[in-house]
Amino acid sequence: MKKRIMWMGFAITAIALIVFSVISAQIYYDNNVAYSQRYLRAYMAAFDGTLTADMLDADYARQLSEALGGARVTFLTAEGDFIADSEDEDEASRALRPEVQAAISSGEGFDVRSSQTLGDTFMYYCRRFDGYLVRVAERTQSMWSIYLDALPAVAIFLVADALFCLLLSYLSTGFILRPLEQLARDAASKQRVQPAVEELRPFAQLINRMNEDAEQRVREIAEEREQVVRAQRSKDEFIANVTHEMNTPLTSIRGFAELLASGALEGERAQRAAQTILTQSERLQSLVASIINYSEIDSDDLPVYEVDASRIARETLAALTPEFREKKVVLLSEIKDGVLLMSRQERVTEIFGNIIRNAIRYNREGGSVSVLLTQEEFTVSDTGIGISEENLERIFDRFFTVDKSHNGKNGGFGLGLSVVKKLCRKQGWALTVESKEGAGSTFRIGFVQNEGDGAQK
Repeated sequence: MKKRIMWMGFAITAIALIVFSVISAQIYYDNNVAYSQRYLRAYMAAFDGTLTADMLDADYARQLSEALGGARVTFLTAEGDFIADSEDEDEASRALRPEVQAAISSGEGFDVRSSQTLGDTFMYYCRRFDGYLVRVAERTQSMWSIYLDALPAVAIFLVADALFCLLLSYLSTGFILRPLEQLARDAASKQRVQPAVEELRPFAQLINRMNEDAEQRVREIAEEREQVVRAQRSKDEFIANVTHEMNTPLTSIRGFAELLASGALEGERAQRAAQTILTQSERLQSLVASIINYSEIDSDDLPVYEVDASRIARETLAALTPEFREKKVVLLSEIKDGVLLMSRQERVTEIFGNIIRNAIRYNREGGSVSVLLTQEEFTVSDTGIGISEENLERIFDRFFTVDKSHNGKNGGFGLGLSVVKKLCRKQGWALTVESKEGAGSTFRIGFVQNEGDGAQK
């Protein structure tokens, strides 16, 4: 990082220095040309314009050159042909020279170029007189010769610039990178990062979010593992429960079927045996249906629509009236009219039915169940046996039942509340429970959509 900053700084300053030197050389060159034009005009004033063309020769050209401090003097005919020159004896025509052409056409002309005969760079000024042309020239530097002369100084400045950039980058990068290094150390320690300078606040916020996401992911992984354990425990309990639940009716069915087949039962006894076989078959069918229903919830991607929850709640309570009477449980209900939910009828029916049915099954004889439905929540409270603190964390697990007797006296297979949890999570509703062993339970579903897990325990 420090090397990058050093080379970047050196490159920027080096380019700036080179550009500055080129521009300075151009400005110097332009000023030099403008100055040369002024003093060449002044030189021309020293020429005696009353002379005729036959009076112009090489001797006079050299005399005039000496008088002008060594400036080159050339005499040409009105057409640009050679007459005499203070330095050059080449008699070739100068008519094609830019300054000569300008003087012939407009009276005077300037040009800067390398002499085709002498090889040096000259600033030429040519002026037209009566019947001839006079040209005065001074040796000067070209643009590139000026720049080449400046190259040693530029090279020295570049070396100094490199040393300066090295020192400055060493000092400045330490100052600049120190907050970044501190930021990295804080991030590595998984502490909440507080930037030392305001400019690093976006990076600090990003690091904090990443750390929070990482911590959340670690918590999720730990929770998933705790669930891979609860699930295994629930599976073991389910196998034991299902084995018992299936074995009891199967034993009854087989025993009575064998008696009927042998003709040992007749009349009313045979009818009771057949009824027992039918009842136990229905129980087996209910068990299989519950398992299938639970498995199909995850694959249920049917669209939702507006559901009249008030009507479903009343119909559910009416359907469960025989169970209330059989258990001698008092129903206290407050169902608000016009409660509409975006769901599906079968989902709402399943949720309401499972929670109310549990409140009846695990209630005490002569107890009560309170049902409340509003647009914001669905609440069921009972005065039943309650749930121990240990089991409170597990009642929504698959195949878990509070009743450990395996005699099925309260009915159910441990899937009801698990189904409720899955459906609430699918809907984005908040599922909570409060309970105290021996004092009853309260299940509450909030219909406000959650961003995360819809079911809570």
